[in-house]
Amino acid sequence: MDQHLAQFLNTLAVEKRYSDNTISAYRNDLSQFWEFLRTWQGGSVELGVITPEVVEAYVEDLQRGPNEYAPSTVARKIAAVKSFFHSLVEQGLLSADPAARLNSPKVKKHVPKTLAPADMERLLAAPALAGGAKAMRDRALLELLYATGMRVTEVVNLRLEDLDWEAGFVDCPGKAERRRRIPLASAAEPLGEYLQRGRPSFARDGSPDMLFLNHRGQKLTRQGVWLILKEAAEVAGLDGDVTPHTLRHSFAKHKLGAGEDLRRVQELLGHANLSTTQVYRQPSEPSELLPPSV
Repeated sequence: MDQHLAQFLNTLAVEKRYSDNTISAYRNDLSQFWEFLRTWQGGSVELGVITPEVVEAYVEDLQRGPNEYAPSTVARKIAAVKSFFHSLVEQGLLSADPAARLNSPKVKKHVPKTLAPADMERLLAAPALAGGAKAMRDRALLELLYATGMRVTEVVNLRLEDLDWEAGFVDCPGKAERRRRIPLASAAEPLGEYLQRGRPSFARDGSPDMLFLNHRGQKLTRQGVWLILKEAAEVAGLDGDVTPHTLRHSFAKHKLGAGEDLRRVQELLGHANLSTTQVYRQPSEPSELLPPSV
């Protein structure tokens, strides 16, 4: 098992370029499955003796055993097992897939929290109320997060050279080295103001060529972005947690609501699967962030 698992995980890392977190999840799920097989068989396990009945017994244990995992967790673990056996069959190490007839439990997809357009306008306008270089930076940062739907990690890793001012695009350094080109749209104007009048106030000798700098002239961190967003949300009078991903979710929801093509939104967000993007077509939850009562 160790040899086959190591080869499978290496394929995920090298060929499919999955993230370290994803590979770690696969490793944990498949290790748990193999421990179940060892207990079931009473010792060592050979690939050839793994039957569909044994695999189904594992799923039964996940759903009704001592731990009784949630449907979403069971679905993830089943997906890991199916991917693993599918790989072994493709390599000719198994003649039949013992996980072929497994079905994942129905999982209700979570509808991400978003901000209404009017609330978003208040949030984006909040930094400008203070004035100064910090206000220019914070406004440009929030405008860029919302106008492009980029992840917070992607935004803090942007370099000055990633901006194509002539074409009006930003080249986003996405997951697994998959870069994507996104229109700057409404973020162009505040970004231009920040670069001309705001960023020079933060830059020091030896400052990196990152787009967003902190007050020490160093690269702005993820934690710094969260604090900036928290401050802006408080100024805007928004209840509930507003996170960088709230802006990403709102970008997707508002794009689709304005008639943008689903596959185009998938491309802009950098989603590997269209099903991930389709969640934004579901009705918003009642718990969607709302402004306080007046």
